[in-house]
Amino acid sequence: MFLTGSVGFRGKNHPDDAKLVQTLFNLNRGRFGAVTPRRLVVDGLVGQKTIDAIQRFQREVVGASRTHPLVADHDATMQALVEAQDATFSKEKLAAVMPHASETLVNTYFKPLDDAMSRRAIDTPLRRSHFLAQLAHESGSLRFSEELASGEAYEGRQDLGNTEPGDGRRFKGRGLIQLTGRANYAAYSQATGIDYLDQPKLLGDDPKAATDVAGWFWSSRGLNQQADRDDVTTITRIINGGYNGLEDRIDALHRALCVFGAV
Repeated sequence: MFLTGSVGFRGKNHPDDAKLVQTLFNLNRGRFGAVTPRRLVVDGLVGQKTIDAIQRFQREVVGASRTHPLVADHDATMQALVEAQDATFSKEKLAAVMPHASETLVNTYFKPLDDAMSRRAIDTPLRRSHFLAQLAHESGSLRFSEELASGEAYEGRQDLGNTEPGDGRRFKGRGLIQLTGRANYAAYSQATGIDYLDQPKLLGDDPKAATDVAGWFWSSRGLNQQADRDDVTTITRIINGGYNGLEDRIDALHRALCVFGAV
């Protein structure tokens, strides 16, 4: 399921669904004829402009002889909106995957994310979809690059390498993938040549570090291969240690699969 409901005239019009359809319409503007339609404002509100855009897309791109300005999950209109998408990354696509991210956050993290994905061969529709979907959940749509909890719960966790007093708080989850524990901070420090053991807060405060560590963790755990298998449950277990937030991760994955054309 890629839409939780329908979008358009008399549709359920869930805001996240509406934002996805509005984004997909904008990404398809080049498929119209001589007169390119104006961009829709991606605001999740289904007004007359969105309804007119759906109907025009059905008529001019889908080729429907009779139109009904409604998009439903896996119908011909939704399939046509998705079929032209590819692995190209853009701010529009990032905002669609993370609909609760502000424009400022999208602008801040877009280039670091683009760089991080390029460095780690996260470059196919499936790989990008799974990577960004996991980050969408872990970071709350880019809003949190540091765990909200104190980290006290990790104190003394030998499996995380927390062997010194205060390690739980010092090495709590940071970065867009919430890297946790002295051992993981040490491994990333060795990989980059930057001492994050001495300055752990940088992983949350610096957008470049927050995104690069996510790419490093993804690559070091072989998650591109799991993405190639479209295995969201295994990816979630490796990142989370369990399946917390699996439904939210899957919802984000469905949005990503649409904008990267991996459906």
